[in-house]
Amino acid sequence: MATAIYLTSVIMRHPRNIHSSSGFSLIELLIVVAIIGILAAIAVPNLLASKRAANEGSAISSLRTVTSAQMTYRALYGNNSFAATGVDLATVKLIDDILGAASPAKKSGYNFTITGTASEYEVIAEPVSYGTTGTRSFYTNESGVIYCTISGTAGTRASPGSVIQ
Repeated sequence: MATAIYLTSVIMRHPRNIHSSSGFSLIELLIVVAIIGILAAIAVPNLLASKRAANEGSAISSLRTVTSAQMTYRALYGNNSFAATGVDLATVKLIDDILGAASPAKKSGYNFTITGTASEYEVIAEPVSYGTTGTRSFYTNESGVIYCTISGTAGTRASPGSVIQ
């Protein structure tokens, strides 16, 4: 009998509450979602700008790599001539197979076109999607100077653009 009284006493002190106060209210959840939305609105544009800058840095580095590869090719393999395409440079393992793919080779958000003759070569790097993967186009030739234009179209030998700093 004492056990029954004890159980009755426990049940009366701790009644089951159907409307429990544990958990979050709808207002609290909406505030958290709003804060996450504000943080995302701030972070996403900065992330995209960082991605574009990284793509442009990679494009400049690739142009330097092709310049070194062309000079090496001319001295060792080309019989004093530059490689005609990126495929020629990739065949002798002076550049990677991605950059040495058939024109235009796509690497890090840029299209690369490599052309050469006996006495000169040109490398053009243009964004795959102007404004999204890059905001500058790049050009270089046998001088080794890298030029940029702020458009979707790279410079040419006649009008190379601005020298990058």
